Amino acid sequence: MAESRRARAALDVGGRSHLWMWALLALVLGGALVLGRGDSGQQSDGQRAHDIATEIRCPTCRGLSAADSDAPAAQAIRDDILRRVQVGQTGGEIRGYLVSRYGAEILLRPERRGVASLVWILPVVTLLASVAGMVLAFRRWRSRPRAPVSAADQALVDEALRQ
Repeated sequence: MAESRRARAALDVGGRSHLWMWALLALVLGGALVLGRGDSGQQSDGQRAHDIATEIRCPTCRGLSAADSDAPAAQAIRDDILRRVQVGQTGGEIRGYLVSRYGAEILLRPERRGVASLVWILPVVTLLASVAGMVLAFRRWRSRPRAPVSAADQALVDEALRQ
């Protein structure tokens, strides 16, 4: 009897220390995320141009950004972006100019307005509808009435449990 109490006490202490370790891990990860998102200061013109170029599709390549492509068209876009950044244009102004020149397909990330917003909204709506459908199906399965148990079946179960 005393041994089982000691074993339960040891398990209880181990369980609590386990929780403390998880809490400490969560605290460290949260701190790392907060510190990692800190602003590293003012970006150089080259960094800003590169950031904008990563959002622009290469006009002659498939699936590459202007920042990743070595095609002459991508190099021309990168040079144009850098020149516009040095003049003082904002990222939005530069993207707007490129869209007016090449069309909305030049953007790797579609705009979040108008018909293009469907690209952002439809996956979320589909996910929510799927989860709602699963919840309804599980509730329906759980609430189905079970078949009545006959006296003979109940007697068989009782006999099996006694043995």
